[in-house]
Amino acid sequence: MKTAAIISSLIASAALSSDPLEAAKQLPTVGWLQFVLGCGAIEWLAQQIKARPGYQPGDILGAAYWVDNSDEGWVDYQNKEINNGRLAMVAFMGIFVQDLYFGNYGDQIFRN
Repeated sequence: MKTAAIISSLIASAALSSDPLEAAKQLPTVGWLQFVLGCGAIEWLAQQIKARPGYQPGDILGAAYWVDNSDEGWVDYQNKEINNGRLAMVAFMGIFVQDLYFGNYGDQIFRN
């Protein structure tokens, strides 16, 4: 049997619902384990970065080494990024509530 046929049969047998909440319910335990371990690895790495000397809150990637907080353009950029992140969290909660209470998700809100 060809490799492509094996892969396509595996994909077809593991098809999840297009509804995000239903897909979360259908996800196998191994999938959830991968998700939790992946998130845990990212959190562990962030904690290791925060433990380094000279760490400033919010500076995970070490940008403070090249740009200081006295640069007004950099501070403005950081504030824009924080506000965009907040807006994204509110938008996600709206999508989640829409799916949870009304059963609509994605572009289904525009369908009659």
